[in-house]
Amino acid sequence: MADTAYKNLDRCRAFTALKRLSPPSLKKLLSAERIKSCSIDAGGGLRYNYAALPVDEKIIAALAELSEEQQLIPKYEALLRGERMNTGEDRMVLHHLARGAFGWKVGEAGKEQGEFYRSQLARITDFSKKLHKGELTGSTGKEFTDVVQIGIGGSDLGPRALYLALEGCCEKHMRAHFISNVDPDDAASVLAEVPLETTLFILVSKSGTTQETLTNHQLVCHYIMENAPEVDPARHMVAVTSETSPLASSTDFLESFYIDDYIGGRYSSTSAVGGTVLSFCFGAEVFKTLLRGAHEADSLARSPDIKSNAALLDALIGVYLGNVLGYRVSAVLPYSQALVRFPAHLQQLDMESNGKQVDRFGKPVSYPTGPIIFGEPGTNGQHSFYQLLHQGTEKVLLQFIGFRENQRSLDNRIDGFTSRQKLNANLAAQIVAFARGQENDNLNRNFPGERPSSLLSGQALTPESLGALLAHFENKVIFQGFLWNINSFDQEGVQLGKVLAKQLLAGTEDPLLQSYAELLGI
Repeated sequence: MADTAYKNLDRCRAFTALKRLSPPSLKKLLSAERIKSCSIDAGGGLRYNYAALPVDEKIIAALAELSEEQQLIPKYEALLRGERMNTGEDRMVLHHLARGAFGWKVGEAGKEQGEFYRSQLARITDFSKKLHKGELTGSTGKEFTDVVQIGIGGSDLGPRALYLALEGCCEKHMRAHFISNVDPDDAASVLAEVPLETTLFILVSKSGTTQETLTNHQLVCHYIMENAPEVDPARHMVAVTSETSPLASSTDFLESFYIDDYIGGRYSSTSAVGGTVLSFCFGAEVFKTLLRGAHEADSLARSPDIKSNAALLDALIGVYLGNVLGYRVSAVLPYSQALVRFPAHLQQLDMESNGKQVDRFGKPVSYPTGPIIFGEPGTNGQHSFYQLLHQGTEKVLLQFIGFRENQRSLDNRIDGFTSRQKLNANLAAQIVAFARGQENDNLNRNFPGERPSSLLSGQALTPESLGALLAHFENKVIFQGFLWNINSFDQEGVQLGKVLAKQLLAGTEDPLLQSYAELLGI
């Protein structure tokens, strides 16, 4: 990529030109015709609608110029074909390859990575089929009914969010539970409700050295030996790890499935990290359908035309709102209970990827980068933090997600409308209310409006649409990292606290650590 230019956002001519443009009023801009015309295919049956965002044709044209100047599509293509885009760790970034290649042979040191990911998926598929047929049983001869994933960060947030999103629309072979926090109360609450004789545990740690995960592994094994001595923990435990980790050759596991350093934790839901638990619970075909949805969204993200590239346009508008109009907070608002943990996953995906203060060359940047992300399903959020969104002083960019159909069959007409109709009526009303507002002489009841939002919508939340939804946000985060000229694929910011915690447990003489240790009874 010798001819590819990497420069900071504030050095771009197109960004300077973008800042000179006046944003249009949403109250004047939003119309029924605009709502119909401002919609883009996002893959998996999803549509991205940007009608309620303050961007007119002049701004769209300026964003297209910025995309071209920052070479967003060439950089995305370079990532897909295996360029070392993770400059902090000098690694390739290959999570896209886990769900489908684009004609490039991506390999290193004699190893073809695509074949590696396909082989692991085949192994997971075979293992899950044996589980469902009862060919693999626990140490007492009983078939497995439950699975518990033990992991933290990307080994928990994405897989947990996807499991919860799918359990309402897919046949369930096994029930899933998750242990992530090193707080023993987390493990205790899960272990108290699972049948140990028929529970299979999945230990997920790429390095095989994650302190919280290994602690929980030992906690679980001790609990099993104390409470079900007839159960052999080694026959109830599989690992998801790297081939070189200490877990890979351990006899404490029934089987090991592999990941590598080219897929970061927060991008790992479509690798063995998410594929193992999802295949065990719903079957490998459901997981493969999710992968197809993600691959379709990845394919659409290759288009240089920003009006046919939902992830790219979402990224560009987000940077415009954040770096020109001052929106430093973004709320993800799924009007779908199945997506109850999806905002939590996006918090890690976005904030761990783009919460950076130096560019890809290690030089400080002079502009804001990644936004603060939070969210909650509607309509619960309406009765929680929407007051601030409507009438607060903080600028918040809103990203709504909605579907026309339920996942489950329970719904009735009450007062003439179904619960789904009432849910979606609230969603539509919120978009309009945020944009248009309402004037009132009583300022306490005045809604200023001009609050921007986008909408990702589809017919129903299915494995395919869920895969596309996941990939949309992953690609959006990557494009924004390219725009800011930062490395979206390392996470040095999570290391310092871990180091100090280890020092404290090792008996450090640091007076500050010791003082807090005394307060906390360590």
